[in-house]
Amino acid sequence: MITVLIVDDQPLQRFGFRMLLESNPDTDVIGEARNGAEAVRQATELRPDVILMDVRMPGLDGIEATRRIVAEGGRSHILMLTTFDLDEYVHAALRAGASGFLLKDAYPEELLAGIRAVAAGDAVIAPALTRRLLDAFAQHLGPADDQPADSRLGRLTDREREILVAVGRGWTNREIAERLTLSESTVKTHVGRVLAKIRARDRVQAVIFAYDLGLTRPNRTLGE
Repeated sequence: MITVLIVDDQPLQRFGFRMLLESNPDTDVIGEARNGAEAVRQATELRPDVILMDVRMPGLDGIEATRRIVAEGGRSHILMLTTFDLDEYVHAALRAGASGFLLKDAYPEELLAGIRAVAAGDAVIAPALTRRLLDAFAQHLGPADDQPADSRLGRLTDREREILVAVGRGWTNREIAERLTLSESTVKTHVGRVLAKIRARDRVQAVIFAYDLGLTRPNRTLGE
């Protein structure tokens, strides 16, 4: 059973999410919050597996609430909910530690699949969508030569760095395996080691890390 905390300032929206999740046999709604402050408090008290977090709320918004929950080292994985697919806040939300985002008008099965994926420790943003999202926010990043050094990068082997660059391109494990002539299980092992060494919560955070250090830039391919 996956425990879920719903965070949204709209009562009707919370009601809709609750109805959907309570009708599903493997999800259990253990709380609701009307704003970011309540979300932070309930995340500590209830320790849900997944938090459905609205981005825009009065007072403490979803981004700051996410940042505080992650900073406290909680076990909850946060799935941001947004109205627009390239909302100006999504980049900040991912950087704050969210595991991904979905549109509020997503199909019920997409939301349920997203919750299951997040609960399992995966990111819910498809690689291609991750790439498109970060390309759209490339203006937030300075020139590659201006990116600061990061000691975490030095912990990676040459192969792991190659894997990180591929993840930053938005490639799936299958695509990485095909292009680097590796088995998918080997790629999965490498990805896990990369995430651990750079202290990334999931692939989305690894993509941001790669972009921040200039290892990958919009519309580039591996080997450029």
